[in-house]
Amino acid sequence: MQAQYDLNLILNPSLSAEQLATEKTYIEGAVTNAGAELVNVDEAGNRRLAYSIEKEREGYYLFYTIKASGNPEKDIAASLRLRDNVRRVLVVKDRPEWKTKKA
Repeated sequence: MQAQYDLNLILNPSLSAEQLATEKTYIEGAVTNAGAELVNVDEAGNRRLAYSIEKEREGYYLFYTIKASGNPEKDIAASLRLRDNVRRVLVVKDRPEWKTKKA
């Protein structure tokens, strides 16, 4: 059974359009190679960070929704952390109670 996960990434903010396209292609390849399925992609673009990462005060944010079985933290995130332009990787299991709205 596949569970839904959120894959959140912060990339180097000074990437060119070509480099950004290369990174997104690599990320999507890493997701599919791990046996996961891409559901949705949201790009927030360059945003200010709460604290500096490698002396950078901004980062390029990407939010993926994926469906995966097993442990995507081990499979997907481990390979993405080896990329030079990837600053942070976070994989969180999506829970339905987080989406309920209170009256």
